Amino acid sequence: MWTPPTSRPDHRTWRKPMSEIEIRDDRAAGRLEAIAGGEVVGHIEYFVLESPARALVPVHTLVEPAHEGKGIAGSLARELYGIAAREGIVVAPLCPYVVKWAERHPDEAPAADPELLRAAMEWLRAHPGRF
Repeated sequence: MWTPPTSRPDHRTWRKPMSEIEIRDDRAAGRLEAIAGGEVVGHIEYFVLESPARALVPVHTLVEPAHEGKGIAGSLARELYGIAAREGIVVAPLCPYVVKWAERHPDEAPAADPELLRAAMEWLRAHPGRF
């Protein structure tokens, strides 16, 4: 369920009532965060690729050790693909976890064009200090 954006237009929060986890997209920071009890318990770091096509590119997924095994990483991956679908763009995953999640959920995670993945890798190499 989507809740209205916070005061920042690039900051959106979704609540996952069954798991008591909030997922917040901080586009400016390139982080999709899972929040439980007021603290960030996991996140996906990503960037937005503009060319050859607009795409969300997840690079790292991290879940705090005390919160592993609760489905948080999967919820983050699912929401990232949901955001991309709502925006009419694709996900070009470089993060090994998101790649594996996408392989297990092809109905929710369409495969990215290989050219887009190559462009995402080139962007990442050109910005070595970003991640």
